[in-house]
Amino acid sequence: MTAAQLPPVAPDVTATLVEDLSPRLRKRLDAAVTKLGARPTQRDGDTVTIAVDEETELRLHAPGGVVATADAITCGCLLAPACVHRAAAACAAPAADPAPESADGSDRVVPEPASTTDPGPTSASGPASTSGPASASGPAPASGPTSASGPAPTPGPAPAPDSSVPPEVASPAQRAAADALWSAGAAVLEAGVEGAGAVTQAVLLRAAHTARLRQLPRVAGAALSVVTLLRAARAGDPAYRTADLVTALAELLGTAHRVRTVSGAELAAVRGRARRPYSPDGSLRLYGLFTEPVVTDSGHGGARTWVAGSDGRLCTVGDVAPGGVGRALGVADRAVRLGDSALTHRELGRAGLAVSGATVSPDGRLGAGKGVRAVSAGGAAWTEPPLAALWETPPSEQAARALRSTSRYADPEGGGSDLLFLDVELLGAVRESGGTCLLARCGEGTAVRLAVADDDPALAHRENLMLLATAPGTRLRIIGRLVPASHPRLTLLACSHPTGRGTVDLGFDRLRRADLPDPGAPVRLAPPQPEGFGAHSPLYLLERRVEQTVPAGRTALGMLGDVTAETRRIRRAGLPTAAGLLAALCASAARRERDLFGRLLPADTDGFAAHWLAAARYTAAVAESLCVSAWNPTRDRQGLSHGPNPAGVGSG
Repeated sequence: MTAAQLPPVAPDVTATLVEDLSPRLRKRLDAAVTKLGARPTQRDGDTVTIAVDEETELRLHAPGGVVATADAITCGCLLAPACVHRAAAACAAPAADPAPESADGSDRVVPEPASTTDPGPTSASGPASTSGPASASGPAPASGPTSASGPAPTPGPAPAPDSSVPPEVASPAQRAAADALWSAGAAVLEAGVEGAGAVTQAVLLRAAHTARLRQLPRVAGAALSVVTLLRAARAGDPAYRTADLVTALAELLGTAHRVRTVSGAELAAVRGRARRPYSPDGSLRLYGLFTEPVVTDSGHGGARTWVAGSDGRLCTVGDVAPGGVGRALGVADRAVRLGDSALTHRELGRAGLAVSGATVSPDGRLGAGKGVRAVSAGGAAWTEPPLAALWETPPSEQAARALRSTSRYADPEGGGSDLLFLDVELLGAVRESGGTCLLARCGEGTAVRLAVADDDPALAHRENLMLLATAPGTRLRIIGRLVPASHPRLTLLACSHPTGRGTVDLGFDRLRRADLPDPGAPVRLAPPQPEGFGAHSPLYLLERRVEQTVPAGRTALGMLGDVTAETRRIRRAGLPTAAGLLAALCASAARRERDLFGRLLPADTDGFAAHWLAAARYTAAVAESLCVSAWNPTRDRQGLSHGPNPAGVGSG
């Protein structure tokens, strides 16, 4: 049995089942989760059955795809319902996000209200529609009510803000919820992955559920991401990366801290939204670019099709739901959920749409409300207007724009695209510690590493990339997603066909050797490339300590010994702030106070979490600055990216 075979379980259900266990059974919970994972499962409609042993069955009833109540998990053993099996099943299953659109990036198309004047469900930051008094996208126009006898009055200027009114701050209940999430995140850092078992995860899930009820969906979503990654790490999932858990923990702790400290407009962004807002956008003429598979850590799968408007603005049409990679492969050939269009996702990626009554979210997702009308229309080649203009922007400008939206701690509602549109010449394969990627040259000679977007063998990404590595010298027009790194790096999503006819969706379409200029050529290794400042920066010494904390916990970091030599090396490189953060982090990890009788006092988990968060956010900021420098060849030639502090970060 794998987590993907079980239906998602609501966070409060898992937390309730774990909290109801006796102390003795809680100690056995992790072992029970592991044991249950080896048992066979069977699905019958909305019910999944697990054979606990030859005589006992455990059932999870998930109407609508989610286990929403504790009573929906039943066990046939003699100790039920107070047995450990029910809690173990909930802990083994994916954590469900109760929001209409999940916080893990899923692209489920949520129908819009029948009328944009229907406010619908509200979030903490205000009504979801544009008709409310203070929507998240800004105050509503100062217009009066409409009359049946004539048009509405002309909107007047917005009233000036009253400086005598203090800015809004988080309510006491929201501050308490944020405090609980901070404490739960600090406990994960204290214990590390090995110590953060089912009980620790249940505390996080309870805090996330409470935060959701207190209208804090952003930090609640971060907590669910932490739980999902903890489970992947403990299960030995090959797709798990420590860096992902570092980012999720830093987002959780950072957002929980900001809830307690920010006010006004910034507070609305920190709270987040339980439902993505859509605003009317009139009539649109859209041209398909490509379609990519979407497979998430929470077991969701589907497809996302990218389109561009006549003005070059990027939008997406998505269909993602529970189902994993199998669903992603099937959805690509289903009709898109938009108006009356009969185009499938893969067809839309090469055709066009004419949309009336369109609604668009801040991040470019097209709504599928009842008032939306869409019909098929002609597409455009990547070399024809308006799509050709996407490739005319210099790569350095595209990278800087994409980095603003793909930053590890960017506002999730900030909008923008992380895609880059490049004309490249393939150079060959490059071997890395994590596998093989493709090296290409673009722009003014910038060497770009093109990595696999998803290594799942059911998808075509890896096979296509290795085939392209046999064709050095081939010139292609590509679309990729920026990967923040100290060298130019993308995950390759789509490219022009090597024969020059049409385009290739590299996640779905499979190239053949006959499509290449030299079908019999072997994989060719690219020549060594000069490395920039980031490759020689001692910043990795701080990054390593930040990452070591996550799997091993605070105690293990405190036992690593003196770091004077490391801080001295970092300081010589012109990064005094990084040196100070490293020294403070390790000192906090090793510090344990004693009482008057010499007994060890409880560790300061909050203080250590604060030091760790500062170090994690700092390394992320410097890494992003190095990424910008790597994409700017002019700056590199002038020697600015090889100086002691190219970003100006850490000079104070």
